[in-house]
Amino acid sequence: MSTASSLPKMPQAARALENAKQSSEAVLSDASNAMSKAAENPKKATTDFLHTPFMRGALPFINGGLAGMTATTVIQPVDMVKVRLQLAGEGIKTGPKPTPIGVLKDIVAQGRVADLYTGLSAGLLRQAVYTTARLGFFDTFMKSLTASAEAKGTKIGFKERAGAGLAAGGLAAVVGNPADLALIRMQSDGLKPKAQRENYRSVIDALTRISKNEGVLRLWAGCYPTVVRAMALNFGQLAFFSEAKNQLKTTNLSSRTQTLTASAVAGFFASFLSLPFDFMKTRLQKQTRAPDGTLPYKGMFDCFRKVAAEEGLLRFYRGFGTYYVRIAPHAMVTLIVADYLGFITK
Repeated sequence: MSTASSLPKMPQAARALENAKQSSEAVLSDASNAMSKAAENPKKATTDFLHTPFMRGALPFINGGLAGMTATTVIQPVDMVKVRLQLAGEGIKTGPKPTPIGVLKDIVAQGRVADLYTGLSAGLLRQAVYTTARLGFFDTFMKSLTASAEAKGTKIGFKERAGAGLAAGGLAAVVGNPADLALIRMQSDGLKPKAQRENYRSVIDALTRISKNEGVLRLWAGCYPTVVRAMALNFGQLAFFSEAKNQLKTTNLSSRTQTLTASAVAGFFASFLSLPFDFMKTRLQKQTRAPDGTLPYKGMFDCFRKVAAEEGLLRFYRGFGTYYVRIAPHAMVTLIVADYLGFITK
């Protein structure tokens, strides 16, 4: 009875198998054709892939991250000197004033030239997160604002560029704060007596140990000044870069010279506007709890008040030259690489 009832179903099963076989062959054929076309014309295949909706949305973030990581690799030694300058003479208004050359000599004398790259893994992770986000968000916001302005028959101005830069910087800073904190801890570790040093092996080791010993929320220490610094830096860097480049379009300068000039202008304004917040961010992220559980600073405003009273207002701009040498080339390398990557992935 059961055998007889199953007989009529056999043709259906055979047809299903045949249909599945034909579908599989069709998929393999399509894949084979696509691979053949890619082999015949790889440039077109790459272009088609880059113009998929997913890649069009992801490219600003990918290009931003690659540009930031490239710039950090170049600038890391300058950043190391900048952090040491900001931490020197903490709580002392008078006394010797360290110079960038003096700090550089001390670092090399105490160890190896490679020590200038202490925290590079944290710096790269920070760029992979922070710069990926800020340039990606900025490019996305600018495209949206441009499309909206064109629909209204107008053009975007400095106000829109500034707003996009502030928003992109603030959002990216929150995401990138843990890596930023790990970078400061790794760079400042050499200032402690040898017995008190943490000797972090990598950024992952630093993040893991800070989370375990001080709590996960400690990874967002100094987040407020980090966000304000990022907004100030992005306002100076991205808004002024975009505005300067727009103004330079009417000149006879070559495209490369326009980009370099706009980057230098952006670097100056980014440095000037963000250094005080960068200073406070460094102090807040470097601090660790005393045996009684207290911290030197309760927050950004407490840090500002104590530094202003104990060390003077000008202390916030200590190392401006070093900071500019760190920010301007970093901005130039980042923006030039991002511009180039944007050009070749149009």
